[in-house]
Amino acid sequence: MRDKITLSNMMFYGFHGVYEYEREQGQKFYLDVDIFTDLQKAGNSDLVKDTIDYTTVYGRVKELVENHRFSLLEALGAHIGDSILQLTNVSDVTVRIRKPAVPMRGQIDCVEVQITRSNKK
Repeated sequence: MRDKITLSNMMFYGFHGVYEYEREQGQKFYLDVDIFTDLQKAGNSDLVKDTIDYTTVYGRVKELVENHRFSLLEALGAHIGDSILQLTNVSDVTVRIRKPAVPMRGQIDCVEVQITRSNKK
């Protein structure tokens, strides 16, 4: 079974970037998280204890984006993925981070990094 919970387009203000001014001034970051788990028990019981609590996921993402500083989106995504994998019954997680204010010449909407982590050995 390949069930999925998605939290889409979460927005947080964080201080991440290669350049010092990015880590000082900060900016908005947009994130999506896909969590793969077996939702059959929750579908039958209709109890939050049998699923992944969305508010817990949101809180973990918010804490890492807003209270830590990373040079690379790859590092931020890895920390978020590893944190979510610690939740009970998560088999896989994919984190997408979009950074709209990218210090590069040329027109671009954003840079996006996607990180996937798994509990499968």
